Amino acid sequence: MISIGIIGLGWVGSSVAISVLHRGICQELLLNDARPGLAEGEAMDFNHGSSFFASTEVKAVEIEDMMHCNAIVITAGRGGSPTESRLDLLNDNIRIAKEISEQLSGFKGILIVVANPVDVLTYFYQKFTGLPVGRVIGTGTMLDTARLREMVGRRINVDPRSVHAKVIGEHGDSEVVLWSEADIGGTPLSQWKGWDASYEEEIAQKVKRAAYDIIQRKGATNHAIGLVTATLLKWILRGERRIITLSTVLNGPLGLSNLATSLPSLVSEYGVEEVLEVSMNKAEKAAFLHSARVISDAIQGTDYAK
Repeated sequence: MISIGIIGLGWVGSSVAISVLHRGICQELLLNDARPGLAEGEAMDFNHGSSFFASTEVKAVEIEDMMHCNAIVITAGRGGSPTESRLDLLNDNIRIAKEISEQLSGFKGILIVVANPVDVLTYFYQKFTGLPVGRVIGTGTMLDTARLREMVGRRINVDPRSVHAKVIGEHGDSEVVLWSEADIGGTPLSQWKGWDASYEEEIAQKVKRAAYDIIQRKGATNHAIGLVTATLLKWILRGERRIITLSTVLNGPLGLSNLATSLPSLVSEYGVEEVLEVSMNKAEKAAFLHSARVISDAIQGTDYAK
């Protein structure tokens, strides 16, 4: 029986849950939230719709009751305001990460970190839990990459699934779009009819600003990251060996260590098996290394890094 746990049932956690149920990924979905009654209420609500998704038992449980899960998703944490960067959430959410990690003793599955700042929290969840590096995975720039493909596809009137382009680095203000390797069905984007290089900076800024723009309008981003997380769970639990831009702790690629950031990674039922050193031009590599320094400085600037 495949079992998934979700810790944190706010906007994002509930969107992850409904996306998981619609995809029929697991037979057991376990929910937990620090707010009394919330997880139980969500479980009741989901179960009332059980006629409309694949057979799944949904229950509210304590974190210690999730130790047998194949995967646990962490969305718990304070959300951001329109004026805050993801790194502004740092201290509050590292404290929450430490408290949750202390309750995960004995867990041996895959830990998926969604809460922000996702790169820094991925690093600390791995540090606090002691799980193998490849088994602690942040959603990283998987969502940014999806946003990029949607915006490029809309600009040139092509389905985003035919757009092959990546965002790497921080899931945040220092993220990097790899324009140099972007292509549409094997044709370099730079050679695509109707594409103009002037679009690149405009789209990169829109991708970077997307979360702020949504939060300003509705208070949070939740549906797209719910779809991202459920899809990631499906690919991992089915052992599909996908290459995805995800955040994981690095020890070697591009000379980086002791931080988590996004690079294309080979993912299977065992977690991240390999981090790939993707091709970049000189400017992209410099921007990526700057992004890595932003994350490293954020990690080292906390009391928890010692």
